[in-house]
Amino acid sequence: MKLLGADPVVFATVGQDFGDYRRWMEDHGLRTDHIVEIADEFTASFFVGSDQEQNQIAIFYTGAMAHARNYSLEQRGLGDAQVVLISPNDPGAMLHYAQECRQLGIPYAYDPSQQIARLSGDDLAASIPGATYLLVNEYELAMVLNKTGWSLDDLRGKVNILVNTLGKEGSRIYVDGLVVDVPAARVDKSVDPTGAGDAYRGGLFAAVLAGLPWDVSGRVAALCGAYALEQRGTTSHHFTPAEFVSRYASNFGDEPRLDHLFGVIADEPVEEVDFE
Repeated sequence: MKLLGADPVVFATVGQDFGDYRRWMEDHGLRTDHIVEIADEFTASFFVGSDQEQNQIAIFYTGAMAHARNYSLEQRGLGDAQVVLISPNDPGAMLHYAQECRQLGIPYAYDPSQQIARLSGDDLAASIPGATYLLVNEYELAMVLNKTGWSLDDLRGKVNILVNTLGKEGSRIYVDGLVVDVPAARVDKSVDPTGAGDAYRGGLFAAVLAGLPWDVSGRVAALCGAYALEQRGTTSHHFTPAEFVSRYASNFGDEPRLDHLFGVIADEPVEEVDFE
């Protein structure tokens, strides 16, 4: 989101080992004032192994994340957020944040991702209804439907916008009774799938908050995912506004409204933010 001109706030619990990454975030212009350090814990860690077909096996250490349920958006002064993205977290915290967003009237996006395996059908049924957005890939969508017993039509009736990513087939956005099919962006060389979904989400919300229509927002998201796929690591990709607009045009055609993302005319020189 930061690469696209947005100013996201990260709200999370971390451990005593977070110092180097906090400095990295601050060096790249990211806010860390709502990242809470738990002194006697280590930061949650996710280890993933990928084979040559990009199938993955994951190992997860919870650490400081287990304390996330003890903090609230209102307590941290975030009750006026434009939108809250509830990403994979401590299951109790995910349920708490969904309830709090509904109570405070904050639009929220529910992105259970890897935690679907730990969330019960009751947990999902308590968190999804009332969400503005639900974001899932093909496997996760099947898991949600299986655990809740809902049909796809049932699920669409419980959220305003359903975003279903489909890998190299692109993505599908269900919104306002319509289905918006979004093509995938071309990838020069797929190096590492880790973080591509997060890059897609960052691009989607940066574009939506900038007022772009759904077909354009989905294509912005797809291109962000392609950038991430081409690098090893989750935050190794980078681009300038001019590079992004040029690559968007080569994939999807010219789109003058992309200027809304960056707040500048994209072919003017701007400072590059390098996420390495």
